Amino acid sequence: MILHDGRPASTEGRLPREVRTYDYLDNLGIVYKRTDHEPANTMEACNEIDAILGVIICKNLFLCNRQKTNFYLLMMPGDKKFKTKELSAQINSARLSFAEPEDMLRYLDIEPGAVSIMGLMNDKDHAVQLLIDEDVLKDEELGCHPCVCTSSLRMKTKDVIEKFLPSTGHTYKTVHLVGED
Repeated sequence: MILHDGRPASTEGRLPREVRTYDYLDNLGIVYKRTDHEPANTMEACNEIDAILGVIICKNLFLCNRQKTNFYLLMMPGDKKFKTKELSAQINSARLSFAEPEDMLRYLDIEPGAVSIMGLMNDKDHAVQLLIDEDVLKDEELGCHPCVCTSSLRMKTKDVIEKFLPSTGHTYKTVHLVGED
């Protein structure tokens, strides 16, 4: 794996959703680093990607309420454990669960394994509420996927919050997750 500046020189063989992500970031003037890799199916593989990026990739969870009327994208540090009860209380939503892959595709144009804040650029109806753990906001940079699980990006957290999110029309709610047993 190699760390590159910005988008790939050639987009041949890349999915349209990935290319749209690079176009979107470039149009906003957001500077990012990129590495290409095999899908990370183990923590060891994730750790290798993090080492190349020089930042821990956020854990991104796509959640919904039992009725499937509210959808949430949760960004949290990769090393924290997720406890639904802890989050449910903060957002006043009982019975949170993982959303279906079809919902990921419909709302964020993302498939399992590639869930990322970048998918919010595809949520034109603002059906997904963004939740960010306070610890993610403390880091100067964050790592995420460009809507595919075979590349990862590093960019300034400030650019994501102050440039990317406003351009998508999304806001976020800060949550406090302890994540301990």
